[in-house]
Amino acid sequence: MQINSDIEVVITSFNQKSMIYEAVHSLCCQTIRPKRMIIVDDGSTDETSIDILHEIETDEKLSIPVRIIRQKNSGVSAARNTGISETESLLVVVLDGDDSLEPSYIEEVSKMLHENPSMVAASSWLQTFGILEAVVRPEGGDVSSFLARNCCPATHMFRREAWKQCGGYDETMRSGFEDWDFFLSMLEALPDTYIGIVEKPLINYRTTPASSNIKSMEKRLELMRYIVEKHGDAYQEHVVDAILGMESISMSRLYGWENEINYAQLHGRSVSNETKTFIESPSYGDGGMAAAVRIVSMENQM
Repeated sequence: MQINSDIEVVITSFNQKSMIYEAVHSLCCQTIRPKRMIIVDDGSTDETSIDILHEIETDEKLSIPVRIIRQKNSGVSAARNTGISETESLLVVVLDGDDSLEPSYIEEVSKMLHENPSMVAASSWLQTFGILEAVVRPEGGDVSSFLARNCCPATHMFRREAWKQCGGYDETMRSGFEDWDFFLSMLEALPDTYIGIVEKPLINYRTTPASSNIKSMEKRLELMRYIVEKHGDAYQEHVVDAILGMESISMSRLYGWENEINYAQLHGRSVSNETKTFIESPSYGDGGMAAAVRIVSMENQM
């Protein structure tokens, strides 16, 4: 297997237990292996996790050099910045300790970056496992694409110089969306750049009800306000793209919900009390009333 001296990987870990083995093993199985992996232990308190990290640190059979940095618990943004600051390569991969990569991830994603100088970062689709088994297809794009939603997975490869120029991850963001903020920061710091996506599920993404990604949705509006205010210049410059992007998301979900209601009615199934209440008093000005009219029209045709 080929080793690329221009690529290093930063893995963040906090009480990951044996899951960290899967992340490390997936790096050792890459068709193009990185020069080094740096594991940042963000103040683990679980004895099993601490012991496993020690085993990895002293394992002479690992095919990739590993360095473990231990710090007090400061959040994933701080852990990533700590690890990235210790890298020396042109390209860096960040990987959460409970996820893993398919063998061709580094080869295919780095190839995309090498072939596209205007690309500051790149990643791939995700194969989720655990609670949800699905293929998630982020699309990447330029700064205007990222104003309505995050378009790139947390696990990605980026140019180290871009991280340096944008100031790195925002360490005050400990409730989520730090990846979205980081992508916007890179795209703002380096105008006329974009983020690419390999259209294959090369990331194995673990899903659990207690994951930080799920919990962050409870504070979505609060976090979005922070992002909009922080990146206000970009939102002002691309206000039309931002509004239409959010509207397209709203419309697609509204149509999806509407189709589910029609399907239930077609098959004689009951709908929730919330749906009944909505049809009795639909929202106005956001497509809600039109959806209610279509639903009732379908019902009357049956």
